[in-house]
Amino acid sequence: MRTPKFWTRKDGVSRAISDALLPVGWIYGKITVLRAKQHWKYRARSRVICVGNLTVGGTGKTPVAIAIAELLAQRNIQPFFLSRGYGGKERGPLVVDVKMHTAKDVGDEPLLLANAGPTIMSRDRPAGAELADRNGAEVIVMDDGHQNPTLRKHISFVVVDAQAGFGNRRILPAGPLREPIKDGLKRAHAVILVGGDENAKITGFHGTVFRAKLVPQEIPHLREKPVIAFAGIGQPRKLLQSLRELGANVKSLKGFPDHHAYKPKEISALQVKAAEAGALLVTTEKDYVRLPQRRRRGIVALPVKAVFEDPEALQAYFDRFSIPSREADGA
Repeated sequence: MRTPKFWTRKDGVSRAISDALLPVGWIYGKITVLRAKQHWKYRARSRVICVGNLTVGGTGKTPVAIAIAELLAQRNIQPFFLSRGYGGKERGPLVVDVKMHTAKDVGDEPLLLANAGPTIMSRDRPAGAELADRNGAEVIVMDDGHQNPTLRKHISFVVVDAQAGFGNRRILPAGPLREPIKDGLKRAHAVILVGGDENAKITGFHGTVFRAKLVPQEIPHLREKPVIAFAGIGQPRKLLQSLRELGANVKSLKGFPDHHAYKPKEISALQVKAAEAGALLVTTEKDYVRLPQRRRRGIVALPVKAVFEDPEALQAYFDRFSIPSREADGA
């Protein structure tokens, strides 16, 4: 879906639209809270770390999940990712194979995760965790699922975009929240605050807060040519921001709805526009994996990494929750 503008704007029209949707949001929030309180949790043999959020789209969950997996690798632990595979036709559980599966099969996020480590895609999270256990997982990093009660979590992180916050602080469809802030934070062990300055904080949350930032990575020829960008993510302007941080001369940005399934004519139009302008055609990694292989000609993906401000503090936090660690071979 494309993020509605009235979720963030404060003008009278935006307020009126949101007000009209408040009753639906109230019902949605109540259902989510009641579901989250249910006690039908499956206990996996492995430790489960959930990387979730309270809003829809654009907080940086997937890069944060990958960064957490990299910290676990420093403990000589190979985690398994678990994703529900939003946008894919498969139900799972299955092990994602980037050489065989496409975004139409398993969704875009599982493909991104599978490029970083073993990944299970499953609509049924307990079934996915069971498959990970059978494959020898010691730790599962679950991308999304804070509102899902079916799998017991040993650590629940809530990722918050420090710039966007919680928008108008209203529940879907009146605002971007999946559930009331108070209820969602109550179930969180810790918050990961992404971006913002050192004064950014989460009002009403008195637990542990870790800070991270999304760092765009250099790509060849970025400053040698003008750039035409496109993105189908929760907040397309984040791509524009990242490119400008790298000094790119961005001529235009075309935004699409989150998880957008690109049509051949849309891709062709962008490629023609870039060729005519002598420009570099750039998109996000998440968009890139949704493009069919034969349609990727001349398109460059901009990698973005989540970098923790204090990774040692996060490692100590893992120790508190008995997340495994082992000596390196030969140590």
